[in-house]
Amino acid sequence: MTTENYKSIVNKLKFEGRAFINGKYVDAIDGQKFENINPATGDVLCSVAKCNHKDVDVAVKAARKAFESGVWSKTAPEFRKEILLKFAELLRKHGKENSVIECVDAGKLINDCLNEVANDTPMHFQWYAELIDKTFGKVSATDPSITSLIVKEPIGVVAGVVPWNFPLMMAVWKAAPALAAGCSVIIKPAEDTPLSALRIAQIAKEAGIPDGVFNVVPGFGDVGEALGRHNDVDAVSFTGSTEVGGLFMKYSGESNLKTIGLEMGGKSPFLVLEDAKINDTLIDNAINSAFWNGGQNCSANMRQIIHSKVKDEFLDKVLKKIKKIKVGDPLNTETNMGSMISRTHLAKVDGYIQKGIDEGASMLHGGVSDSSQKGFFAKPTLFDNVKENMTIAQDEIFGPVLGVLTVNNTEEALKIAKNSKYGLHASVFTQDINKAFHIAKNLPCGTISINTFSEGDIKTPFGGYKQSGSLSRDQGTEALNQYLQTKTIWISHS
Repeated sequence: MTTENYKSIVNKLKFEGRAFINGKYVDAIDGQKFENINPATGDVLCSVAKCNHKDVDVAVKAARKAFESGVWSKTAPEFRKEILLKFAELLRKHGKENSVIECVDAGKLINDCLNEVANDTPMHFQWYAELIDKTFGKVSATDPSITSLIVKEPIGVVAGVVPWNFPLMMAVWKAAPALAAGCSVIIKPAEDTPLSALRIAQIAKEAGIPDGVFNVVPGFGDVGEALGRHNDVDAVSFTGSTEVGGLFMKYSGESNLKTIGLEMGGKSPFLVLEDAKINDTLIDNAINSAFWNGGQNCSANMRQIIHSKVKDEFLDKVLKKIKKIKVGDPLNTETNMGSMISRTHLAKVDGYIQKGIDEGASMLHGGVSDSSQKGFFAKPTLFDNVKENMTIAQDEIFGPVLGVLTVNNTEEALKIAKNSKYGLHASVFTQDINKAFHIAKNLPCGTISINTFSEGDIKTPFGGYKQSGSLSRDQGTEALNQYLQTKTIWISHS
């Protein structure tokens, strides 16, 4: 399809901004609304229900009622499997439309949206649907007079609080395994990007998911806090900033000690060792790891730690490719980088760029954006001579700002890579398998890629160490397990 085709879809769309609670779209109880903005144009897309604790309470009551009734939680695995497979089928059917919604709501490239929304989203529901009837308890070894059954049961009402950088994918990372487990789900989308989650709520109902089992409650931070403090929410799965993740731990401690799963920030390193081949593959990975989604990615490899022997060649090739990046309309299939999520966030990114200049890093390309432009577009920026304790080497910028740090040996590279409060992701490029494993074994990160930039796929768990996350993981069988309780049934038959 062409750019004009996608724009034609936009012109036909009717955006739904109401909350979805107990199987129907509803306005916020207090009647409040807020404007939803297209970050690539600055134009208003629609008004969205500004929910609060009252709406959260209604949604939680509906979710609890559905859970306790057993209309979903106590059904045969084959029943949930069939419905989730139908859900996946319908999501594929509406893939282009949903991708366009995501594109204009988040400023993400249409090509990325087609991959994430039209392909990955239905695949996640299909994968967890297929897993439902392949998850078993066990019988433990006991005295012959005892039978000990270890069974898995859904945890209950689950709240998924998701970020704006991957709006639908993050919602699905929470919802698909939670629904497969038999839980009732409430999604709180980011206030900047609520439209795709609200759209698929109706598709969920069409697929046959019972009323109250899948709910979407848009709003601001007070909605997230209300979910975190609600005594009838059994678990919260959160993806977002480390600061807000800490608040959810507090909310749990001050309420019912609900389970909290956290996937938070990152400042991921990209290590290029002395023996690495500085070829197109490596350079493409370096560019993609930093500038994919405009750098608005928690696992973005912004700290690029390069051996002095290969740094000049690396910088020369990276700079040539950065200069070719086309920033602009995310609906244009020729665009390489879309917009930042908001004018406020753009100003934050620009502030970090200025900080890098002020602290003495050498800016080779990019710089502070033009604040007079209509959309919220940042310049892809490259810094050399970054020192490990500079602000741009420590803080999560969440924008297209690549900083190069120079090292002289592998141990120095490892030391700098470890100098972070985060531990989400790392990439290592080397031809020496021993060095690769040495770094992989010694870096406290949830995912480490060797000779590529990759976060894995649906089969592999995703999460972080240190201030990047808790013991919980998204994706893989690990995600399903975190929405299941483990119960032991001890039977005496002597």
